[in-house]
Amino acid sequence: MGRIDTSAEPFDEKAVIAAAEQALDDISEVRKAVSEVIFGQESVVEQTLLAILSGGHALLVGVPGLAKTKLVTTLGAVLGLSSNRIQFTPDLMPSDILGSEVMDQDENNRRSFRFLPGPVFTQLLMADEINRASPRTQSALLQAMQEYHVTVAGAAHDLPRPFHVLATQNPLEQEGTYPLPEAQLDRFLLQVNVPYPEMVAERQILLETTGGADAVPRAAISMERLADIQALIRKMPVPETVVDAILELVRSARPGHGNARVDETVSWGPGPRAGQAMMLCCRARALYDGRLAPSVDDVRALAEPILQHRMALTFAARAEGVGIRDVIAELAAPKAG
Repeated sequence: MGRIDTSAEPFDEKAVIAAAEQALDDISEVRKAVSEVIFGQESVVEQTLLAILSGGHALLVGVPGLAKTKLVTTLGAVLGLSSNRIQFTPDLMPSDILGSEVMDQDENNRRSFRFLPGPVFTQLLMADEINRASPRTQSALLQAMQEYHVTVAGAAHDLPRPFHVLATQNPLEQEGTYPLPEAQLDRFLLQVNVPYPEMVAERQILLETTGGADAVPRAAISMERLADIQALIRKMPVPETVVDAILELVRSARPGHGNARVDETVSWGPGPRAGQAMMLCCRARALYDGRLAPSVDDVRALAEPILQHRMALTFAARAEGVGIRDVIAELAAPKAG
């Protein structure tokens, strides 16, 4: 089995295996704690947790009323993270989320500026309906997501670590919105599609949330423990077969790389950041499922959430009713023979 080790430290197989076994127990406890508050939606919970365990951000796409806000607040409590929520609107200014400088005057009438941090200074930020913010405000959040600091009045201010953004979008109502630019979409590790709940889960929702008191999320791990697991995921060995599968999938999704179907339907495809996201999320998914190493099945399972926001269809393909998920499903399907 080949391995990919992105850390500068020597690879200690026994230490990594021992740490991974402990992480399996911790992640199992996290899953249990989340399931006590969020009913059903196993795939949504899994993909959102994978983004956080991998140290990245996620874009949740679904109609209103599907407990996206509740999921974010629950994850914050379960993972021991501080959390804030910002409702994005067209008139929201960058200073509303980043913070601003105010002038103070002391008892000797000396004046000085003091920085007041905005709601972005948290560990888990919910950016609700992010596409309703103006491009100026979106670009301010982009810097925070990519560089983990913000710049106000020429001074850089570091954000708390870990720092994760879980943003939401309504796929139906697009009036008064500013579509996210491709550069910002690429910063999201995963795009998580949030469907309607299954009937059994919806029945449980009706019974559990209309009584005397709602379930309160409990802390399953600490912020420090989460950071340890995130560091562990980057040290996990990856078989060469999985690396080859990631490369083949990502490169085949680009026009001009030998796939006739993609050449006909895709105008632009994923860059190297998609492969990086796949490497991290495959490792995280293995731990999430109780395994110590990822497999090719992880690559296939994560193809849609990792690629769908990093590709665009041609006008002709959209006119013919081709969906980006259909194209990705064909690329990720096992090859015959």
